[in-house]
Amino acid sequence: MNHSEKPIVVALAGNPNSGKTTIFNNLTGANQHVGNYPGVTVEKKEGFLTFRGRRIKVIDLPGTYSLSAHSLDEVIARNVIIEDHPDVVVDIVDASNIERNLYLTTQLVEPGLPVVIALNMSDMARDRGVITDEKHLAQLLGLRVVPTVGNKRQGIDDLLQAVIETIGGNGRRPALVNYGREIEAELAKIAAAFGPAEISTNGHRPRWMALKLLEGDTEVSKIIESRPGGNRALAVADAGRKRIETLFGDSAAALVSDRRYGFISGACSEAVTLTGQHRHALSDKIDLALIHPILGLPIFAFLMWLMFNLTFTLGEKPMGWIETGIGMLSGFLASSLPPGLPTSLLVDGVIAGVGGVIVFLPNVMLLFLAIAVLEDTGYMARAAFVMDRVMHKIGLHGKSFIPMLIGFGCTVPAYMAGRIIDDKTDRLVTMHVTTFMSCGARLPVYILVCGAFWPAHAGNVVFSLYVLGVLVAVGMVKLLRRTRFKGMSAPFIMELPPYRVPTLRSLVIHMWERSWMYLRKAGTIILSISIIIWFLMTFPVKHEFSQDYRSMVQTAQTAHAQGTISAADMQTETARYDAAIGAERIEYSFAGRLGKFIEPILKPLGFDWRLGIALISGVAAKEVVVSTMGTIYGVAESGGESGSLRRTIASDPKYTKLTAYAFLVFVLLYMPCVASMAVFLRETGSVKELLFQFGYTLGLAWGMALIIYQGGRLLGLA
Repeated sequence: MNHSEKPIVVALAGNPNSGKTTIFNNLTGANQHVGNYPGVTVEKKEGFLTFRGRRIKVIDLPGTYSLSAHSLDEVIARNVIIEDHPDVVVDIVDASNIERNLYLTTQLVEPGLPVVIALNMSDMARDRGVITDEKHLAQLLGLRVVPTVGNKRQGIDDLLQAVIETIGGNGRRPALVNYGREIEAELAKIAAAFGPAEISTNGHRPRWMALKLLEGDTEVSKIIESRPGGNRALAVADAGRKRIETLFGDSAAALVSDRRYGFISGACSEAVTLTGQHRHALSDKIDLALIHPILGLPIFAFLMWLMFNLTFTLGEKPMGWIETGIGMLSGFLASSLPPGLPTSLLVDGVIAGVGGVIVFLPNVMLLFLAIAVLEDTGYMARAAFVMDRVMHKIGLHGKSFIPMLIGFGCTVPAYMAGRIIDDKTDRLVTMHVTTFMSCGARLPVYILVCGAFWPAHAGNVVFSLYVLGVLVAVGMVKLLRRTRFKGMSAPFIMELPPYRVPTLRSLVIHMWERSWMYLRKAGTIILSISIIIWFLMTFPVKHEFSQDYRSMVQTAQTAHAQGTISAADMQTETARYDAAIGAERIEYSFAGRLGKFIEPILKPLGFDWRLGIALISGVAAKEVVVSTMGTIYGVAESGGESGSLRRTIASDPKYTKLTAYAFLVFVLLYMPCVASMAVFLRETGSVKELLFQFGYTLGLAWGMALIIYQGGRLLGLA
């Protein structure tokens, strides 16, 4: 193979839930690169593979139902297909919903690019009584049609072979939709108005450009308008639309859509048959319970409760192993290296900070694995469907629950997912409340505090925080809809994909992608913040203390040598004096002074200056709250023994269960991390909305924590 040869560029297109991502993962495996499309925060996935000596670059386009310019996903998909000119477009078609999926196919062939159809989930279609004659369908459409079963890797090699043969030329000419004598005549007039010397179509078929103008496509209209002679073509298109509407009493776009569906219906009537005993599929029977108007919500709540409890329970032992390993490493370095600032930076700054976050990696991976299972099985769409009725009652778009669900994993992609909501008001309200969904970054904080104060019921307490986040989001939607964002939410139609058995490969890829983001934070943002916090908690160095702790330590050691106290008592006394030295040093440091400065604001919540420092650091990334606490207590433990951070916090007499829960609620509600706020600004394009998000979440967090702490004290719960 000649490695210098230009790779074949293949774009994967398809409707949402057609199995496109599964095929992309099967094609590229670990050879994937994830970034963003230029100028937007839409995720861009690319991968490479080699097939029979040919290097192939695969682009996974956003799922879309058409190439119209109605949503950002559609614009991105169309721009890649139309402007970047991939060598082949592979259209992933759900074989069990073939008529609906082929609507995109009719649009893909119109610009003139080579198209190959992957008739995916063919086995599921057969089980549902949908039988497709692939060869006959290929003849009718003039395209190669390859049956595939993405989650079983069936048909992948045949698909790649079809791509190679299509590039080499197969003599087939794609069948184009005939829009009828009147519309075709108007298309010819518009195409003639371009004039080769007047308007460059940039390599696009004039008929396709004319069709988009007749449909009223705003993006294409802007392109044509900017070119010499473009206004004349736009005038011809406007006149054509008016004639069509006068003649048929309907818009040109609606008529074009009807003709496409008519073309598809004709092809399917010849190539697709339904068995006489076409019965309810297994997914339909399961849906009788899972999306039931009464049973759906309790089942959804139970699955969420089960997910969080399993995440905590199964992650407990591996978390303990990692914690023990980090403790051993800290103790070894503290005893092996000479005492001083470099050793303190390494042990108390880097290892205590980053290690305190890595400890929770098993829990985070389990959470992301559970979310991947819900997504890949098809239940996540059912959850959105179940919640759709609730969302409309509170005044929010049904699609809004999808970003909110994604927010349980990470707020950054949740904000990005807001682009699926066309209405700007619905989108802004959704983004303003999505932050209350407990992201994976908050989970380490929950586990740390719940493990310290409710070790036997940690899973239930964590679940209560997730529920509280949803309830607060609902309440804020109501409030925002009655104040800043008045109006009705737009209607919503949710597609329910068939249930699938997820492959281990797909689950591992999805889990690892998200977990790697967590680890990357630990190695970059959290490492940097940990070093900064260590510096703030170390300098200025305090040399004089309120008591002569060193002589007290020597007295305890002497008493042990004389047999007056036991070795255990001596170690306890030594640890107590060392902790007192560390506490005075931190209180004297820059961080301590900052904490003392804001302590009056936090004192009504039951927080001291140390919790204040942790909350400030959490603005960088929520996991840093844990690493900050680890650094604070790691500095205090100067004796070299790295005890459990949870045990240390639980033994602090200043903290009670009421303080702990108020702290967790504050972490739940106050502003998201810096990365999330940056994405929020890019998605909304409004500094005003960002400042509003910053201010109202902070005020809400303070108010809720105040109610919990002071209310609990009045009830005698402190």
